[in-house]
Parts: sequence; structure tokens; C-alpha cells
Amino acid sequence: MSFFVLAYVLSWTAWAPYVLSENGLGILHFKFPMVGGTSQLAGVLPGAFVGPILSALLVTAAADGRPGLRVWGGRLVKWRVNWRWYVAVVVGVPAALFFTAIPLSDDHIGSLPTEALVAYVPALIMQMFTTGLSEEPGWRDFALPRMQRRFGPVVGSSILGLLWAVWHFPLFFSDWGGPAVDWLTFVEFTAVCIAFSLVMTWVFNRTRESLPVAILLHTSVNNFFSIAFSGLFPTLTDRDTTHVFLISASIVASVLLIMTRGRLGYRPVDRQPTETIATV
Repeated sequence: MSFFVLAYVLSWTAWAPYVLSENGLGILHFKFPMVGGTSQLAGVLPGAFVGPILSALLVTAAADGRPGLRVWGGRLVKWRVNWRWYVAVVVGVPAALFFTAIPLSDDHIGSLPTEALVAYVPALIMQMFTTGLSEEPGWRDFALPRMQRRFGPVVGSSILGLLWAVWHFPLFFSDWGGPAVDWLTFVEFTAVCIAFSLVMTWVFNRTRESLPVAILLHTSVNNFFSIAFSGLFPTLTDRDTTHVFLISASIVASVLLIMTRGRLGYRPVDRQPTETIATV
């Protein structure tokens, strides 16, 4: 609980100027500077970094000391996994989102401009070192192993997905949330986070707790929507991206729950803080 409270307080405090500025509610009469064509790098990213990752570092150090920090940091650099996982994520995520979007677009499929093709991989790498690195050392590296041990993989992942969604809520009152936000926006986004958390749990467990693969999975979704989606599906709106994400994540999560009988690759074992969780 300490981790979640601290992550919320730190991030929401850092985001307050952005949400209250003219990039958000307009209470404060200034705008955040545009960096790389967006105000979010200056307004959102600092709050993302001081929240989950700093909270995970502080709580781990206080609760588990150096042995816990070694385990936490070890997952963060655990990139030596079977190369098929990287290919599956890089290819599978865009493919799943693409084929989910086709029926919603009435088969009106556009083509990607050259600049989007050129920018796709560099943008993905940037997403990994911004969005992915700021969030996943907290949500997946710190919180998920503890949530699984306490509640099991399905309930633990679902609770984590709910808390992950709520952490984002203040941003919906800024440019980050887009022009049309209502109560259904929050409901759909929460459902997306819960379904996607189940998918991420399976990948995290099956790769023996590799955070780089989890980060790549997370940012591959963001990158597809930000770089490729509008060019491929010009008739779909920003709200449709949520529907596409929700449908695809729900289908994959349902298949994984059935195939693994709710285990999601997790095998609970008694262990000390310096050990890693065994996976199937």
C-alpha cells in the first residue's frame, strides 16, 4: 500500500501544474513548452518518473534493503531472454491491433507515409526510455510480484490494473486525455488497463520476470497508436483507439486465461527477497 500511495502523491503533485495550466483546466494562465511536437514531455514525463519508479526504489530500500534492491534492479536489466519474445512483441502487438481495427474501420485502410515508417523504430526506442522506463519498474517490477504472491495472478493483476488506471486519471483533464472526456472514458480506460495487465502478467511470468520485454510490450502499443494508427485508419477517431485496444487486450487476455487455467505462467513458491520467482 505504501508504494501505491507514494506513487499517487508524487505523480499527482508533479502533474498538478500541467493539469491546472492552459494545457488542462486553464486555471493557471500559462502553457507548457512544446518539445518534440508535444507538451507532454515537459508536462507529463517528470511526474511519471517521480511516481512509480522512485516509489518502488524507496519502498524496496526501506522494506527489503540491499537484497531487495538487487532483485528489483536485476529484473530491470534482465534482457537476455529468448529472441522469439522480442519478435513476438514487436510483430504481434501491431498485428493484433491492426486486425482488431479493420472491422471498426469498415475496411477503409490507408497507407503509412514514409516519415511514419522511418520514425517507427526510433519512436519505439524513445517510448521505451520515457513511458516504459518511468512506469514499469514500479507497476511490474515492484508491484506485480507482490500482488501475485498475495492475491494470485488473476486477482492480483486485476487489482494492479485498476490502480494503474486510476493513477492516470488526472491526466484526462489535460491535453493528454484528448478533447472529449466523459464518465465512459474512465470506465473504458480502466477496463483496458485491467485486461492489458493480465496479458502483461503472462509475458512477465513466462519470460522469468524480464522487465525489458514488459516495457517493450507496453510501449509497442503506445507506439502503434501514436505513429501508425491514424495513417492506417484515417476514418477512426481517438476514442476508437481505446475501443481497439480494449477489444484486442480482452480477447488475448481471455485466451490466456483459458489456456493457462488462470495461472498466467505463475508458480508460487516460498522464497527469500534475493531469489527470483519460478515460472512455468
